[in-house]
Amino acid sequence: MKNTEIENRVKKQLALELNCRADDFDRDCNVITRACLPEGRRMFSHDPFFLQMATFGGNAVMSADERILPWLTEWAKDKQGFRLFEQDSYYELECELRKYGFSMAPTHHMFLPGVGISDAEPQFEIRWLEQKDVHPFYGKKEFPNALCDRFRPERPDVLAIVALDGDRIMGMAGCSADSPSMWQIGIDVLPEYRGRGVGKGLVTLLKNEAMRRGAIPYYGTSLSNMASWKVALGSGFVPTWIETESRLNKEMR
Repeated sequence: MKNTEIENRVKKQLALELNCRADDFDRDCNVITRACLPEGRRMFSHDPFFLQMATFGGNAVMSADERILPWLTEWAKDKQGFRLFEQDSYYELECELRKYGFSMAPTHHMFLPGVGISDAEPQFEIRWLEQKDVHPFYGKKEFPNALCDRFRPERPDVLAIVALDGDRIMGMAGCSADSPSMWQIGIDVLPEYRGRGVGKGLVTLLKNEAMRRGAIPYYGTSLSNMASWKVALGSGFVPTWIETESRLNKEMR
């Protein structure tokens, strides 16, 4: 797949989840829709988000509960979409959402492959794990990012790779099938093996294998996680979009 094809397929997936058209992400104005719960979405929640929003660096697309739609329409009018993800805008969103018992989750900075399958040779001993092989690793505190916390049939861990130092695991990268075509990569490297290129190597190999299998590998991290950004960039990923959503306010539960 070419880069443009990958990005267009991601836009179609996000359009499904945000109840809009794929080309709405390329419009000059912000787009606001009513929250929905479509089949085929990435299963991060069993309920519609009170507010969900995404940008590819231009405008913003937002889907929201109908109770907040009038305020949101007025608030986002004439604003640059990408600036709605910055701290001052987040504060305004937070103040409004708290009236309904919600707050904003952190922004998720998302990456897609910048090139096709790149050349990569393992610099250490590796072992591939298929879906059936990852179950013994659930619940292990060393791999909170590489794998889900437990088997989740709605977005299963379908492929993983580990780097070995003899019989000891140095690090693990895993893919969860968040949708049939989009596999999200997570990485964990044990502290004593960090700084040796383990994370970059594993993520590169896993990205390549996911693409060979016809999936779209993607990678997400927070704004301030510089180590994770360096792994993503060093593994051939490029920053492509930002998304975020509301969550129940713990103080008001």
